[in-house]
Amino acid sequence: MLPSDLRIALFSGNYNYVRDGANQALNRVMGSALNAGAAVRVYSPTTETPAFAPTGDLVSVPSWRLPGGRGEYRLARGLSDAVKRDLATFRPNIVHVSAPDILGHRAANWARAQGIPCIASLHTRFETYPRYYGLGFLEPLLVGLQKRFYNRVDQVMVPSPSMKILLEQWGVTTPIGIWSRGINHERFHPGRRDEAWRRSLGIADDDVAVGFLGRLVLEKGLGVFAEVIGELKRRGVPHRVLVIGEGPARDWFAQRVPEAVFTGFQAGDDLARAVAGMDIFFMPSVTETFGNVTTEAMAASVPVVAASATGTIDLVEDGVTGFLVPPQDVRAYANAIQRLIEDPALRASAGRAGHARVQGYEWDEVNAAMIAAYLDLVARKA
Repeated sequence: MLPSDLRIALFSGNYNYVRDGANQALNRVMGSALNAGAAVRVYSPTTETPAFAPTGDLVSVPSWRLPGGRGEYRLARGLSDAVKRDLATFRPNIVHVSAPDILGHRAANWARAQGIPCIASLHTRFETYPRYYGLGFLEPLLVGLQKRFYNRVDQVMVPSPSMKILLEQWGVTTPIGIWSRGINHERFHPGRRDEAWRRSLGIADDDVAVGFLGRLVLEKGLGVFAEVIGELKRRGVPHRVLVIGEGPARDWFAQRVPEAVFTGFQAGDDLARAVAGMDIFFMPSVTETFGNVTTEAMAASVPVVAASATGTIDLVEDGVTGFLVPPQDVRAYANAIQRLIEDPALRASAGRAGHARVQGYEWDEVNAAMIAAYLDLVARKA
């Protein structure tokens, strides 16, 4: 079987209406599949103001707006009769589900009923989210639900070895493969640093900018970030804070790091310039399955201080490209950042090591692994 024989039905809870790392990866892999000659049909909630144009044919599925201040996201209601008719016309020979939501469950059930192989990709550690909203007691329930979901598909693809280990610890017995992530090396590199741009933000050439990069939501570890910045201030360690991104928790975060410079949402070359403008990238999140923003910072020769958690532990070499810190340990985070601030030579060497470390992450290569998994699964099921 050749890639051109594939007919891929992808189900996504957010394919293009809000930009995030997960749907960027999904659009890229669908682009690789199309370039290889495959037919692609994507089923996802849509809005009138998508963040970017979709890759492949996009079919809108019925959905609800999420409550609780997260109305930018939508929850698909499942497979309507119209969607089922569209699927019957498209005649996929493989189904790809990207989340254990209602849509993912209904799509996996449909694939099983039709005798079509189903592959699931894992992008987000949903089970960690409740702890940031005072609902940590729900975490074991979400682990159980995800274990059940991933044991009902034919193949699971995760972005990092640490996620493979975690799923096995949960009791997932479905075959698990690795679909990593790539970097646009022409965009993210140290040459994008622009001192004039930093000065326009009020950051002097000799200031050390501790950066946050990502959506401004509580589950990215904004609380820990703010506590660590507070600890650095108490110690009298000179630094600046550079926040790159936008999100519903922006005001909450700004109240806790009032001295920070907020660039807002950045994309394309502007994002690359902003990333290269950091001197230290601080990533306290424990919700990552890979860490696209971590590799982008490393590609720009920015040393990383991050939580010793899934995804990040596969990328950051402790003491070489930056530092890995036990999650929630505010003093240890502050110690690591202070060490990099006070030692420019260490900061430079860690940045160079990080740049070299991520040179092997290429989109064409990592997406070839997913296409190979499609072909292998179709052959196994046949």
